[in-house]
Amino acid sequence: MNLEIGNKAPDFSSPNQKGETKTLADYSGKKLVLYFYPKDDTPGCNAEACNLRDNYSELLNQGFEILGVSPDNEVKHQKFIDKYELPFDLLADVDHNIAEAYGVWVEKNMYGRKYMGIARTTFIIDESGNIEEIISKVKTKEHSSQILK
Repeated sequence: MNLEIGNKAPDFSSPNQKGETKTLADYSGKKLVLYFYPKDDTPGCNAEACNLRDNYSELLNQGFEILGVSPDNEVKHQKFIDKYELPFDLLADVDHNIAEAYGVWVEKNMYGRKYMGIARTTFIIDESGNIEEIISKVKTKEHSSQILK
């Protein structure tokens, strides 16, 4: 599915790092930054998460909630959160259902080896559940400035 600005954001239901089920409806009436990243505790993902952490209060002040999504499980997410003191939830999308619904579970190619993985992408979803912006060229060390622009 190719999502575009103005489309209704696909619903989701998945456990966070505490095993609590989170859905899109939980963020109704709020602006949601739904960011997809490949793997906990890897250089690019660390840079992105820490940049969002370091600018979290400004993002909140601008009315944004942050929610990260990767194929890692709840235990890995909790370790990642603890290690980097992340103030936002991470969803465990181990079956790739959310990534597939958002069109970010894609074939990748590294050193000639093809495999399926997450295309690092951020969706900004408005208060009524519509996609307001799609950031497909994420700058991991400057991601919050891409959101706050």
